[in-house]
Amino acid sequence: MDSTKLFVALLALVNPLGAVPIFISLTEQMTHEERRKTIITAAISVAVVIVVSGLLGQQIIDFFGISVGSLQVGGGLVILLTALNMLNAKASGSRSTPEEETEAETKPNIGVVPLAIPFLTGPGSISTVIVYSHNIKGWTQYVGLLVAGVAMAVLVVMALSMAGRIARLLGRTGINIATRLMGLMLAALAVEIIADGLQRLLPVLAR
Repeated sequence: MDSTKLFVALLALVNPLGAVPIFISLTEQMTHEERRKTIITAAISVAVVIVVSGLLGQQIIDFFGISVGSLQVGGGLVILLTALNMLNAKASGSRSTPEEETEAETKPNIGVVPLAIPFLTGPGSISTVIVYSHNIKGWTQYVGLLVAGVAMAVLVVMALSMAGRIARLLGRTGINIATRLMGLMLAALAVEIIADGLQRLLPVLAR
């Protein structure tokens, strides 16, 4: 497992900066204490989704009879679509729908759903973790997976805790620029995942 690529992919997919406007919109009626609890809940949920996806991902795809190559191609396409939306500074439809966003505004507790799932960790994040965790060898790489999950949680806490200041400092334009840059990196990683998956499915391409 390439821990660096996994971290970069998760950073672009989770995109804590991109979640700032959504978080502000969903929590504008909350007290400071309610926001703090929401942030902690969302961060813990993000870490749990990442770690559980990595630890149980192989068993899940084996249960459904899905090959790693198929998951790489399918997951890579989902990630590529997410990246293309990020390049246009748009929210990916695979992460949430307008109906889900409207429903979220009426939920009393939004930390887990929809903030952590699917706004921060959607299908792209889950499939990415499963793909990279397939190549885990040894307990040190499992520790690397745990560290990646915790690191994403910490970044979520930092970004959402400073949401107001970030929004004032960067503005929507600054956040969109950061989102586009992460989308570009994510698109490159998606192409690598798809190419590797195609080589697994069609070995003749590896020659």
